[in-house]
Amino acid sequence: MESSDKLLEGVIPIIPTPFTENEAIDEGALRRLVDFSCSCGVAAACLPAYASEFYKLTDDEKLQVVKIAVDQAKGRIKIVAQSNHPSLKSAIKLAQANVANGADVVSLAVPRIFSLPEDSLKEYLSGFLAAIPDTPVLIQDFNPGGSSISAPFIKKLNEAHPNFKYLKLEEPLCAPKFENIIHVTEGKVGLFEGWGGLYMLELVPIGIAGVMPGLAVADILQKVFLLRRKGETDKAFSLFEKVMPQIFFSLQNMELFHYAEKELLKARGVLTNSIARKAAYIPDASSVKYISELNERVMTLVKSL
Repeated sequence: MESSDKLLEGVIPIIPTPFTENEAIDEGALRRLVDFSCSCGVAAACLPAYASEFYKLTDDEKLQVVKIAVDQAKGRIKIVAQSNHPSLKSAIKLAQANVANGADVVSLAVPRIFSLPEDSLKEYLSGFLAAIPDTPVLIQDFNPGGSSISAPFIKKLNEAHPNFKYLKLEEPLCAPKFENIIHVTEGKVGLFEGWGGLYMLELVPIGIAGVMPGLAVADILQKVFLLRRKGETDKAFSLFEKVMPQIFFSLQNMELFHYAEKELLKARGVLTNSIARKAAYIPDASSVKYISELNERVMTLVKSL
């Protein structure tokens, strides 16, 4: 298994899970999504995460989508296999199967169904990291009910488990925390910003490794990331400002995001429907119209690049 501090960098899009009319996984559509990911100029793609509706998939389906993605990517991009489960035993089983199926990196969300003290989280994450010691791991923390894991916690976890290579945080006003994490870990943990890449222009100068947005605008955000990193500030802002309304509106609700994301991928010729598994958000007529307008503006931008 390849292991490098530079394995993941830049934009790492989340591949959505496509479904047929009867809500079965659409393998052909998933292969097209992987091909689209490979065309975006990115180094890797991730699935099945929150933006992949992982919480609506069976464990077998979670493994299925990763296996298909690895097979279709054929080494063109790295595949980050999300192995989320609130049960440590089940999460390890998923991770080990994903590694056996060829995933390059394994990702895990901190269990946040109920509030847990950091000692409990440390036991859970340490057990997971120890179970796949030769595989780079990306830990994701999305905690709407409170703060994410602390910088001292992250430092100790990385010291105990060197395969803890990456951390994805999804929270506003996180620049000081990101700076602190980079300082205390001496840059050994690559930081990724989630939440659609909404805060990326603030965080790129701080030294983040990248962002993990939805797939539909990944090629655009990769250009923004590289421009900002090179110091071409005006160009980066100008490009980002054109996609920000679509990102901001869709992220008001995770289920709304699924609809908006898949509608944009339809407009880009990758998907043929925007079906999400039930329970799914049913947008009202005004939201449908507005999302269509936002997506049309993104399409105009894509055609101009």
